[in-house]
Amino acid sequence: MTLDDIKMLNLAKPGSHKGQNGRLLIIGGSHLFHAASIWALEVASRIVDLVHYSSIVENNALVKAKFRNGIVIARENIESYIEEDDCILIGPGMTRDEDTAKLTHSLLTSYPNKQWVIDAGALQMMDLADIPNNAILTPHHQEFVHTFGHQEVDAVANTYHCIVLLKGPKDIVSDGAHTQVIEGGNAGMTKGGTGDVLAGLIAALACKNDPFLATIAGSFINKKAGDELYASVGPFFNASDLAAQIPKTMKALLY
Repeated sequence: MTLDDIKMLNLAKPGSHKGQNGRLLIIGGSHLFHAASIWALEVASRIVDLVHYSSIVENNALVKAKFRNGIVIARENIESYIEEDDCILIGPGMTRDEDTAKLTHSLLTSYPNKQWVIDAGALQMMDLADIPNNAILTPHHQEFVHTFGHQEVDAVANTYHCIVLLKGPKDIVSDGAHTQVIEGGNAGMTKGGTGDVLAGLIAALACKNDPFLATIAGSFINKKAGDELYASVGPFFNASDLAAQIPKTMKALLY
């Protein structure tokens, strides 16, 4: 992974118009987890032109009242937005239960040709047969073992024709044919929510970029942002700090 790889990203250009720099749908959250999907929304809304956000009623109300940098969509209306958006992130903050399994199965099988990023609860509750081609899966080690057993990352990516990001002190990214190891990160990035930030970043980049490039670039940028925070405050930062640092890191790398 080099800076030249990062500079291949298709990002906002002078003269572009509203909607040309990506439209993302985030489906996540639950009665138990409120912040996870909002952390993904925080970072994605800084990158793409438009984020549609869909969660349970109480989380939708939180976003309407406090965040405002996304258009809130009721769960019963999400399918019309799937049609028009460039990428769909599903899973951050969703619980491991039958409701998550049913929703994930329904959407993945109904829209197999969309660009999907599958994270957290949706990742753990999906049927492996439902994984769409070129979907981006973002498990940490426990989720990977729970979902795929003790297979190699490249074998999983090759079998299911997807991109796998195995998160850890060294991120491993594979599409089956190519595998990259992304180093970096620090103890501050063990905080809850940093993985949700990463999922939102990758999904935002995947709106207008090749999914493998979006994944390796997202991993690199996320770790770089975490290391820059560590240089400033040590390990004493949280997911919101990381979401706010990522645009600064991207500007320094790309502009």
